[in-house]
Amino acid sequence: MAEALLRHRLEGRTVDVRVGSAGLRLVGERASAHGVDVLADRGIDMSAHRSRIFDRDLLEDADLAIAMSREHLREAVLALPDIWPRAFTLKELVRRGSAIGIRAPGESIDAWLSRAHAGRQRADLLGQSPDDDIDDPIGLPRSAYERTADELSGLIDHLVDLMWPAAAVESA
Repeated sequence: MAEALLRHRLEGRTVDVRVGSAGLRLVGERASAHGVDVLADRGIDMSAHRSRIFDRDLLEDADLAIAMSREHLREAVLALPDIWPRAFTLKELVRRGSAIGIRAPGESIDAWLSRAHAGRQRADLLGQSPDDDIDDPIGLPRSAYERTADELSGLIDHLVDLMWPAAAVESA
């Protein structure tokens, strides 16, 4: 859902971004029916989505890796330790981005991420935390998917406003 929501949020904006998603466990699986239905109600079609497992090559090509949980982030950092300065959970990146402020005109994404990364400790990857983890609704009723979509939508809107403030203004 996060990939589809981010794609939708950036659609028609003048940002040069490739958005993709990958997970830890399933390959070639369709998005859940509840997830497809919930996003369809928001005007987003993710019926063609198929899951894939992330790998080192995928991470090496990423300018930014956004995880839905610390578990996913840990796996990414273990697979490619050099990704640590540009890999965050979505909640963490929004929280840290809010603390440092929007990306300034002319500031590269790398520079903004470097500011967001400042002071992070790898020990912060340990365990689980509602401060960083988004609940996975898989196997739950549609209402759980709706709550997750609401949470993701709010976080993604905030992230886009922080990272691409001009694009956010242009679309208003």
